Amino acid sequence: MKTKIAGTMILLGATLPGLMACGWGRAAGQAAGAGAANHVALELTVGETYRFVTFGDTRFHDPADTEAANPKVRQALVEAIAKEKPAFVSIGGDIVYDGDNPKDWEVWDAETAAWKQNKIPIYPALGNHDLHGKEAIALGNYFARFPELKQSRFYSVKLGQSVMLVLDSALDEMSGAQGEWLKAQLGKVSAETEFVFMVFHHPPYTSSSDEKQFGGGHSARGTEKALAQLLEAQQKQMRARIVVFNGHVHNYERHEHGGVTYFVTGGGGAHAYPVPRAPGDLYQDKGINYHYLLVDVNGDRAQITMNKLELQDGKAVWSTPDVVTIKALTAMAAGAAK
Repeated sequence: MKTKIAGTMILLGATLPGLMACGWGRAAGQAAGAGAANHVALELTVGETYRFVTFGDTRFHDPADTEAANPKVRQALVEAIAKEKPAFVSIGGDIVYDGDNPKDWEVWDAETAAWKQNKIPIYPALGNHDLHGKEAIALGNYFARFPELKQSRFYSVKLGQSVMLVLDSALDEMSGAQGEWLKAQLGKVSAETEFVFMVFHHPPYTSSSDEKQFGGGHSARGTEKALAQLLEAQQKQMRARIVVFNGHVHNYERHEHGGVTYFVTGGGGAHAYPVPRAPGDLYQDKGINYHYLLVDVNGDRAQITMNKLELQDGKAVWSTPDVVTIKALTAMAAGAAK
């Protein structure tokens, strides 16, 4: 795949092609409250056909500590993602184990060196572990790796005829500066837009629970449930399809509500646990699902493939147990008319 690129960006200390300020969102304000009221609007120039990778809960950390994460899994995922040559990588939070620990970020630097060498843009979302410890220090470590965010804890990226909105679910998504910004962004989605990709850490829908009956788990919170209601109401009014990518639950799930497709993609290496699947879940594997999602966009269609990793006798074994194609509404109507 070849992606047309223009402009420049600064990423991890390197000058990369492809990123510029854009007019999708309101003009970016000055950093305030460590980015709590600030946002930046970015643009990555892509062709009609492009691919990107999204996943989360990698927990970069001392590889000798296998309680926090599985370092061999994490490293195998990073290597495989580099080989995909994506237009960009989206990480849905919990990038490191402890955000204020500089050594964890040094592990990130070392283990993702191939991404930097291949000049792959990275668009992160903050997770709760990225804010662990002293928040000011944690955010300093985070923004030092992603200077193009200009201290923004939430931001947009224009991708041709689509847009990606990245939220910080440590802040209220429905009120305050972030809530106002999000509602403005959703309200200005044009009739030409194909997809609105949403990335934030805590999922609105999950079959996991806080009971941790399998050694771990998280329930959906009320704030994200309210956000889902907003997204599903907006979906009724727009041609573009809303696709949501979350983490926090260390497994894989796919749900669909009100025309919005929700992916839980928290299988990036953090200590994994099974999810008790509900009868209506669109993915039923009750075991461990380390993985990344490959999103192939072709105009008004996006094919999303779950690439599952299993280590057998130390060797990586890959499978694709879940593949779904999502179509913009005009494409769906055209297909129905045939």
